[in-house]
Amino acid sequence: MREKLRYALIGCGRIAPNHIAAYGNNAEELALCAVCDPVPERMEAVLRPLTEEERTHVRRYTDHRELLAKEAPQLCAVATESGLHAQVGLDVLRAGSNVIIEKPLALSLADARALIDEADARGLKLCACHQNRFNKSIQKIRTAVEEKRFGRMLHGTVHVRWNRGEEYYRQAPWRGTWAMDGGALMNQCIHSIDLLRWMLGDGVTEVMAYTDNLSHPYIQAEDLGMALVRFESGAYGIVEGTTNVYPHNLEETLYLFGENGTVKAGGKSVNIIEEWDFRDGRGDPATIKMQFGENPPNVYGYGHTPLYADVIAAIREDRAPYVDGRAGMRALELVLAIYRSAAEHRPVRLPLTDCATTDFEGRFGR
Repeated sequence: MREKLRYALIGCGRIAPNHIAAYGNNAEELALCAVCDPVPERMEAVLRPLTEEERTHVRRYTDHRELLAKEAPQLCAVATESGLHAQVGLDVLRAGSNVIIEKPLALSLADARALIDEADARGLKLCACHQNRFNKSIQKIRTAVEEKRFGRMLHGTVHVRWNRGEEYYRQAPWRGTWAMDGGALMNQCIHSIDLLRWMLGDGVTEVMAYTDNLSHPYIQAEDLGMALVRFESGAYGIVEGTTNVYPHNLEETLYLFGENGTVKAGGKSVNIIEEWDFRDGRGDPATIKMQFGENPPNVYGYGHTPLYADVIAAIREDRAPYVDGRAGMRALELVLAIYRSAAEHRPVRLPLTDCATTDFEGRFGR
């Protein structure tokens, strides 16, 4: 039996339980050596699902640098506030550990490039945690894309129609700030923006957008974003993202329209296939909808477990992760391009040379 990888979790907030669950589902490959958070109670809460014996072997740290120096982990997950992802991720890489970084990879393109360059220079694996790529529905759709069943892709759309109220933002004051987060597009919608870019060919030439803050006066960033995206292939994309839906999360959907196929992934987090229609007639749509749908307990879905399994395999096999740092930077770039287009009231050409969320401080007068 091969030796397990020493694993540590840095950041024990809202998404941390999914990382602990993913660790547990990959426990034959991972040994949890430590967790880190400035608030000790959060560490205890995230470790609660483990057995008492497991918990006794996990060291607790309030400083991630101390953890890295004392524990020498081989794989770390960074689930801190978004604005700390880049610096903590760089610290992890410089300590010699592979890293999974929660979305977004960073809040500036300069920081994203620094992470990629550091990982490349050290021969380490850098994974951007876009776990929805591993949804059964999304994997099935991606297979159809790779098999070119759509023919020429015409356009695709993503819609994230969710609710986030004042209580959510008061729980963590960094949320909704330009320095540490961004708004609905960067925080809630970036997973779907990643999927749109991935499915339509990654190459984007131009973006036109509007963003606004309509009903969240206590945050700095947007609660609504709408964008039209032109791809190098000639296909178009539409992005609609909001946290204003009353009274709770409604849906996260992905539509793809090609000359030979139409697909819709829906549900709370693109976890079910609602439309499946191809000219080639392969596969029974009703069977496909039944086989490739999931009903996760929350919008985070089940994707963290297979994402972890892939990163472990990437380390063992010395290959790139399925969702590497460059994929994370592409999603970040598209969000930042939307922000810039909306702020400057003009189309924005890609690639961007540099951009950061802090470029938009004061955008909505706060």
